[in-house]
Amino acid sequence: MTEQFAGQYGRIKDQQTAILAMGRLGSREMTAASDLDLILLYEFDPDTPDSDGAKSLHGAHYFARFTQRLISAFTTRTNYGVLYEVDMRLRPSGRAGPVASHVDSFADYQDREAWTWEHMALTRARVISASPDFRRRIEAIIRRVLTRRRDAAAVASDVADMRRAVALEKGEDDIWDLKYAAGGMVDIDFIAQYLQLVHAADKPDILDVSTLRVLDNAARLGVLPQSSAEILRSGTLLYHDLTQILRLCVSERFNPETSGEDLLRILARAGDAPDFSSLQARVKETQAEVRRVFRMLIDAGS
Repeated sequence: MTEQFAGQYGRIKDQQTAILAMGRLGSREMTAASDLDLILLYEFDPDTPDSDGAKSLHGAHYFARFTQRLISAFTTRTNYGVLYEVDMRLRPSGRAGPVASHVDSFADYQDREAWTWEHMALTRARVISASPDFRRRIEAIIRRVLTRRRDAAAVASDVADMRRAVALEKGEDDIWDLKYAAGGMVDIDFIAQYLQLVHAADKPDILDVSTLRVLDNAARLGVLPQSSAEILRSGTLLYHDLTQILRLCVSERFNPETSGEDLLRILARAGDAPDFSSLQARVKETQAEVRRVFRMLIDAGS
């Protein structure tokens, strides 16, 4: 695709392009139904901002069109369905911003304008395509932002507000909505992101794109009780295993009352439970424990 695009529009002097994976792609925690959360960053020689192809484009337009072509490639419909859905909303300024960002604009936005929730999302950012030098430059920007010294109470308040907003939009009463339920995966993700934003200035080794490794790092560095880390780790593994099955087998909201016995047995086995009723009890207990840790760290901290 890249060569085809260059054949049509040419190249720009000293151009650099990077794809930044966010969300579950960035953290290597994708499920069968995950979108690709992406940000495209670029730079070029400002003294020669136009491409040299038969159809010349100015730099910003060039990379915007390249990004649209990239999205089309990822979302191609095949005989087996769409390859992936692509979500670009985590880019600077979200839907209001350009689909591709100059690396300097990205850095300036993260330094001056980004909200706490955007820095929470940045904890999962991972460069998946770039030249070595451009990769190092972007990784340095991300690390500088994440290791900024922050007011712990203010971050906790922002995280708590964000969690309440998610609950209002998505609901949190269905225990089988393993992502959004009270004590579900969102609680664990928010805890891991909170711990990084609050402690990375003094303990940069806490940083990692993986939720599980962040929890391990936090416990090792003494900023998360070992007992709490084990609750969150166990919950992460349980939710992940069950979610993979549900994404493959259930197209709508999961309802145990209308689901076949075979699926219930598969879920029980995945949750290391003798039967489905035991699994349901384990899920409820896990969610209660995770929510208790969330309140201890986030609600009490705000």
